[in-house]
Amino acid sequence: MRAIHTKYSRNSKGHYVPGMIHNDTLYISGQLSLDLDTGEIVEGGIAAETKRALENMEMVLKEADLTKKDIVMVRLYTSDVDNWDIINEEYSNYFGDHKPARAVVPTRELHYGCLIEIEAVAAIK
Repeated sequence: MRAIHTKYSRNSKGHYVPGMIHNDTLYISGQLSLDLDTGEIVEGGIAAETKRALENMEMVLKEADLTKKDIVMVRLYTSDVDNWDIINEEYSNYFGDHKPARAVVPTRELHYGCLIEIEAVAAIK
């Protein structure tokens, strides 16, 4: 196994890494909608938060020399299932023609009060 870090993860208090490679698979830990420079939730509601969580996920992909086209499965956790339409729109804009397998999981409140958290699995060629 090989841990994947970003420039933000080495000082994290959490007992995890942003990504872990095992065999030909990258497992990306849940990415919140935080501005990683400030540690604050991005402003603009669920659309802005979805976009930021996807950007944070992409940062992990880049550290593993992968792209969003390598993602095979995504799990999106949201504190309000009524956000589904907006999440789906931002997600569709991000992935374009690529359609990984996906689950949208309604949950209770998320860490720091974020409205979305995204985890993913990517294939390594």
